[in-house]
Amino acid sequence: MLVGVVSDTHGRMHPGTLEALAGVERIVHAGDVGDPAILHLLSSIAPVTAVRGNVDRGDLARTLPKFETIELAGTSIYVLHDLSELSLDPAAARFDVVISGHTQKARVETKAGVLYLNPGSCGPRRFSLPITLARLEIAPGPALAKILTLAG
Repeated sequence: MLVGVVSDTHGRMHPGTLEALAGVERIVHAGDVGDPAILHLLSSIAPVTAVRGNVDRGDLARTLPKFETIELAGTSIYVLHDLSELSLDPAAARFDVVISGHTQKARVETKAGVLYLNPGSCGPRRFSLPITLARLEIAPGPALAKILTLAG
């Protein structure tokens, strides 16, 4: 199963985002959506799971959960915006993957058998960081993540 992972769109997505997500079966948005239209646009590609970030206000704050747990093709995933707010031990809770955003800095790291994935930001350029998103491949064995750079 191929999952597209985005974060920190802040109400605007890079024009290459939709093309980079072509072929995914699910999309995860790790918060700071910024505009509900982003979720509608993403849902035209694949079903979307999204959490709220610190800039999500109004309807987004009321409708998006602070964290979400999903299971895709036998892989257990915990999604939240700010990793510093993680209030559980993912390995002890038997999560395979933790997806977060907030820092705008893409990162893939495995700790205690758990894959930690931050796709970076595919919204407006922040600081001097590249504009990125991720693809998460779920197959037998550990999930694999790849960061895709759209600009910068």
